[in-house]
Amino acid sequence: MSKLTSLPERALELASAVGDNLKNAVPAVGQHAGKWLETGAKLGALKGGVRVAGTFVRRNPVLVAAAVAGAGLLWYAARRRARQAENGSAEGQAIEGRAKRVDARRGTGRAPVRQRTVAARDTGTSTGAE
Repeated sequence: MSKLTSLPERALELASAVGDNLKNAVPAVGQHAGKWLETGAKLGALKGGVRVAGTFVRRNPVLVAAAVAGAGLLWYAARRRARQAENGSAEGQAIEGRAKRVDARRGTGRAPVRQRTVAARDTGTSTGAE
């Protein structure tokens, strides 16, 4: 046989081998039909949900913007709180520093009298001697 006649035979054998390998690599459709059906149902539900969400966004853009801003604020607060906890400056922990004890004294029983100094000021009333 010449090489030209053996070339189609070799291609046919190679195609047959690839087909057999694919058949062994991919399990039978009958065994996994439930998984394919479940995946299709999930994709259909996702497509319907995207359609409803798109309609909602078109009709209520202010609500969507407010929801996104609120989610961003919550994320920022959680991130900030985590950083504070990581640094050890969270609430409820002792603050390092010095303290001086001040003992209370007994008073005389009455409130202290405050003395005010009144500066001589013009009250704006005239005495008639102008």
